[in-house]
Amino acid sequence: MKITPKKEIHTTITVPGDKSISHRSIMLGALAKGTTEIEGFLMGEDCLSTISCFQKLGIRIEQQKDKIIVHGKGLHGLTAPTETLDVGNSGTTLRLISGILSAQPFCSHLTGDASIQKRPMERIAVPLRQMGAVLKGSSDKLFAPFAIEGTALKGITYALPMASAQVKSAILLAGLFAKGETIVIEPEPTRDHTEIMLRCMGAEIQKIGNEIHCKPVPELYAHKIVVPSDISSAAYFIVLGCICENSEIILKNVGINPTRTGILDALLAMGANIHVKNETIINGEKIGDIIVTSSKLHGTTIGGAEIPRLIDEIPVLAVAGCFAQGTTIIKDAQELKVKESNRIKTIIAELKKFGANITETDDGMIIQGGTPLKGCTVESHQDHRIAMAMAVAGMCASGQTEIRNAECVTISFPNFFDLLLK
Repeated sequence: MKITPKKEIHTTITVPGDKSISHRSIMLGALAKGTTEIEGFLMGEDCLSTISCFQKLGIRIEQQKDKIIVHGKGLHGLTAPTETLDVGNSGTTLRLISGILSAQPFCSHLTGDASIQKRPMERIAVPLRQMGAVLKGSSDKLFAPFAIEGTALKGITYALPMASAQVKSAILLAGLFAKGETIVIEPEPTRDHTEIMLRCMGAEIQKIGNEIHCKPVPELYAHKIVVPSDISSAAYFIVLGCICENSEIILKNVGINPTRTGILDALLAMGANIHVKNETIINGEKIGDIIVTSSKLHGTTIGGAEIPRLIDEIPVLAVAGCFAQGTTIIKDAQELKVKESNRIKTIIAELKKFGANITETDDGMIIQGGTPLKGCTVESHQDHRIAMAMAVAGMCASGQTEIRNAECVTISFPNFFDLLLK
């Protein structure tokens, strides 16, 4: 994909549906009694992998115009798959479905692409095994492919060693089937889409301080779901609106769940001109329109409790740091090393090709901003967030930028380049 920079941008766009909520709408719709109608579902490759897996588990899922219809069969309605469940590139699918499958009265085999097979699954295996689950891989540490032999589970109290919404969700989903209460203790708050949707469908979920309590219930019940636009996808255009001169970008109906708005807080701390209007709540999720205009950014330090609220946005935040005056420090972001790529290394390697002054640290990076970027040829590393961040950099660099293997954006944002280059 070739990117030619623009001198100014004035546009109003709607980015695709939230990836996290789309995944959960299929999973919980499958476990609910009745028909779940989903509007705004993200038709990206990761979410399509979730649909495929649940179809193989006996759930009828259909597309009607712009809606997805899930014909749920209740908490105990899944059936044994006759083939391996392939999650593709989706770590969310693999980790969350493992919690569900751990309690089923059948055996399941799971796999994914080459990237997924390198991502650590021991972080879900430890708590699920404490609940009584049987997960079997080919080595001491669990990686895909692996098998799950469903069994009766018991509730546990588990303190997460890292802030992870995926691990939290896997435990809570297993807790739906467990005997007794399940309690997850978070070191820092993480995205709470699972808890919000579970409550909408009748689960007994309670948050007390940094603890999430889940009690088993006889059934979940279908609920219409409206998926807001994904703030992680909107982030590329939010940063673009900040760093492109004489520009204004309006993003409609974006999910602004407080556990996900770290990107806005970080940019505001850097001096960004960002405003949120028309706020409302649908299905327990906050939604609003985000208006961003050209900004004179300055460096800041991003770390600690902020990181779980913006972990997916760090690649494009690093781009913002390149255009800010002064020093931007991103720390406490070790989790970036086990994403679709080692995002600390890949962000730094690719931004250096533009001429950015950026150095790696053990848990993040230091960016000396203000050095003009020059167009170049960069590599996506088959990582959708790296590809999109490099495209934003290219829009404001001097000269043309070419992104190799840019098609990986279809994982989360199929029409990204259509919106960017229109």
